Amino acid sequence: MANLYVGTSGLQTSQNALNTTAHNMSNVDTEGYTRQQVSQGTRAYQTLERKYEQISWKQIGTGVNYNNCKQVRSDFLDLSFRRETGRAAFYDVSLKALEEIEDQLQEMNGSEFADSLNNLWVSVQEMAKDPCSAVTQSSFITRANEFLTRAKSVYDGLVAYQENMDSTVKGMCDTINKYGDRIRELNEEIVYIESGKQESANDLRDERNLLLDQLSEYGKIEYNEDVFGNVTVLFEGSTFVTSDHVNHLAIDTTLESSVGYATPYWEYAAKTVDNRDGSKTVVSIEGAHVYDLTQNISTVTNTDIGKLRSILLARGDHNATYHDIQEDQEFYNSNIAQSVIMNVQAEFDQMVHHIMTSINDIMEQAESNPAFLDKSMGDAKDFTLFICANEEDKLTYDINKNMPAGTVLTGFTIKNSQINPKLIQEPTLFTFRTIDGNEDNTTTTLLKEAFTKEQYTLNPNVTTRNSFVTYYNSLVSQVANSGDVYNSIKEAQEQTVSSVEAAREQILGVSSDEELEFMIMFQNAYNASSRYINVVSEMLEHLVTTLGS
Repeated sequence: MANLYVGTSGLQTSQNALNTTAHNMSNVDTEGYTRQQVSQGTRAYQTLERKYEQISWKQIGTGVNYNNCKQVRSDFLDLSFRRETGRAAFYDVSLKALEEIEDQLQEMNGSEFADSLNNLWVSVQEMAKDPCSAVTQSSFITRANEFLTRAKSVYDGLVAYQENMDSTVKGMCDTINKYGDRIRELNEEIVYIESGKQESANDLRDERNLLLDQLSEYGKIEYNEDVFGNVTVLFEGSTFVTSDHVNHLAIDTTLESSVGYATPYWEYAAKTVDNRDGSKTVVSIEGAHVYDLTQNISTVTNTDIGKLRSILLARGDHNATYHDIQEDQEFYNSNIAQSVIMNVQAEFDQMVHHIMTSINDIMEQAESNPAFLDKSMGDAKDFTLFICANEEDKLTYDINKNMPAGTVLTGFTIKNSQINPKLIQEPTLFTFRTIDGNEDNTTTTLLKEAFTKEQYTLNPNVTTRNSFVTYYNSLVSQVANSGDVYNSIKEAQEQTVSSVEAAREQILGVSSDEELEFMIMFQNAYNASSRYINVVSEMLEHLVTTLGS
């Protein structure tokens, strides 16, 4: 009679294996699904006789056992895939930022700013031919106004893109928190199901692994599974998910950024004060930052992983000006150079600053300045081409100990400059005619030389010197070259991710052809067990019938 149990075990095991195979087949196209594999073994043997002088004891088998249903994964490939996916996301964001900057510089759909700069240079050349002509003087003022207007337009476009990138930071942090909460919930469900050591929560594990894949796009993660089935996660080196808790990311817009940009920080590490209503107010996030954005970007140290870091780096923490380049090289290298938007803002503002400052200095010292011709008209500075629209321009962030936030700034920036209203109302007020009635060719010659003198570098790390005529082309070329570099890195990363993903899919992916082979095999095993039971049943019936007769 015991032989019937052998056949029954075959039926049960084959039926379970068929169910697993069918489950695999039904999830061929399910994102994140991991192929499940049946593990079979023998049941305990029944020993009939023990003779130690013989090679083996006399035993009979009791059937097949369905040991478990396990997932087929590679920890090494999972780790590689998640790391390289995060790195690909980092460079993808950086590349898109550079492409947007090219658009903002208006070099993709027409060279509007380049034209305005060239028109200003042409107007200076034309005025040098006939300085006292009302036509050339009016053209000079008009082109200067057009130049500054378009410079403001470009700069405002860069600021608008910064704000657009900033608007995505909170959504990313909310998504990261959501992933963390769900991973903790899955930990509880998996531990509850698997605590009896009888079942494996494979589908829940698939969902958890998919969340880890998705989380890796946002930042550098490290994870570990304990003996109970809990997965603990570190995000950017800090504890994120524990067995019973999730440390959430929060956003600060007032304590760190001078322009209200979002700064991610860890809620648990921020300094707070208790309010009377039971709520808490954050008073400092020092030591609670998720990222140290002054670190050098390097693949060796894995500081080039995650789209959130890339967004924060590209965006920066303020609207940069030429002060960020000229005041402190160490500050520039650690805070500005790695931000593609702030770096272009600073270099672009520096170019416009130099042009405005040079023109004003020349006009202020000119013999034909109306203040020199008529002392009653005021100061020579009153007749320069550009003036500051905001005399109380102050620094809103710390550059160094000598230039803390609140320092009163001097010098022209794009944001605080405008054309002198006196020259707008009367373009011929600056006559370019000396006190003795001659044309002021000296001043116009100096203006021409100012545009062609090669003495300006893009930033402290560049040695190539440019003139006003070539500076802008060098700036655009720098952006284009950086874009090519990032595009090459991105394409290489995409190939790396594709190769790792293909290798991973060979292990965890479901092959319909292979599963069909397993289905046929398990179906044949089921049929064989059924025939075995029939044979045993007929044998028993024959014995009973024979003995009974």
